[in-house]
Parts: sequence; structure tokens; C-alpha cells
Amino acid sequence: MTSERILIVDDDPRLIRLIREVLGAAGYKVLTSSTGESAIQTLSLEQPDLMLLDIMLPDLDGFQVARRVHEFSDIPIIMLTAKVTESDKLTSFDAGADDYITKPFSSKELLARVRAVLNRAPALRPAVTRTKVVCGDLIIDLPRHRVSLGRQEIYLTATEYNLLQELALHPNQVLLHEQLLTAVWGSEYRNDVDYLRSYVHSLRKKLERDPSHPKLITNIQGVGYMLVKTDESEP
Repeated sequence: MTSERILIVDDDPRLIRLIREVLGAAGYKVLTSSTGESAIQTLSLEQPDLMLLDIMLPDLDGFQVARRVHEFSDIPIIMLTAKVTESDKLTSFDAGADDYITKPFSSKELLARVRAVLNRAPALRPAVTRTKVVCGDLIIDLPRHRVSLGRQEIYLTATEYNLLQELALHPNQVLLHEQLLTAVWGSEYRNDVDYLRSYVHSLRKKLERDPSHPKLITNIQGVGYMLVKTDESEP
């Protein structure tokens, strides 16, 4: 059993009831909201551990809610969406989502995604012995889970940070797609290369001077990705 609390944000009462039953049976405590504004208020007061957020809401859309939430909270967010386009996925990541589930979904998939996102929060990852990795203007402070470009701190979702950390712990080494997917998301994701590409795209938008011509996070087509490190990691 778990004491973790999950906020469900959706305006479909039937879906809320279904998700509540599935999560409740798995031991999670469930909170619900049917609008974006009420979700923001509930989150600020109750501080749940995870939010399941529908994109289509009657007031704010899910992207707006995610952006506002991340102004004051690092809560992991899973988007619930009936849309499956690449653009919607990237917009979700840009807004600060850690994952997405496409409707309709099974109880098994829902629980797997929820567990995976909760388990990949930075605070739950093993401590690292190195202090920082420096790649030009990019500084990754590993013990503090902080990332900055020059003097500007960059906000990353838990998933984005964990992906960057995995690359940073193996600088100038090409990590295979399967290696990254297994290390960051879990073995059940090891074949989801399109999933990995979406997150790399999101990271590059935040970290690269020219995301269309990346210099920090490079790739070998069909093989994997590498973080290019040119400076010493110790001050």
C-alpha cells in the first residue's frame, strides 16, 4: 500500500470515477478537480504527489494549467489526452508534463505510467558522487539537481532532468536508445524510441543555442545520444 496522493483533473465524471477506482484499489489517495482553476487551488492547498491532467478543460486548457502550476510547484504531471500528434506531445513537454496517456487507456497502462513517473522523481534517484558537469555554458549541478546556462537557471521536469543526468554521468559516450529508455523510464519503455526522441527534442529547446543544429546533445542516427563535454567537471 502507498500513501502517495494523486490529483485527477478532468471534467468527465465517468472517467474520474474510473480512475479513482483504479488508483484507490492500488492504494493511492485520490483528489479530484473538474476545472483548471480549481485544480491549481487544490494543488496549492493539498500539495499532492502527482497530477493527472486532462488537456481539454472547460476553463483553462491543460497546457495553461501545467505552466501555472510549475510557477510554484515541481509536482510531476501526466497529461491525459485524446490527441496523439507529435505537436501535442511536444507542447505537453514544453508546458512541463512528465508523461502523457492517450485516451482510451487500460487500468494496467494507467498504473504503470503513474508508478514510473513517481519513481523517476529526482529526490528518489540514487545519490551521485560527482559534483558537477560543465559543457560550455551548461552547468549540471548533480547533487542539487540544478541546471543552468551561464547565470540563468533552467527549469526541467523530473523526466527531463533524469534524462540529462543519465547523459551527464556518461559524457562523450554514445548511450544506446535502449540504455537511455531503460535507465530513465524503465525496461517496459526500452523500445519506445519515438518517446525518447520527443524528450530529447524538448531538452534541446531548453538547452541548445540552436536546437535545429544541436551541439550539446548529439546523436548517431539509429544508435543513440551523447552529451558533448569540453570542460572539466570540477571547479
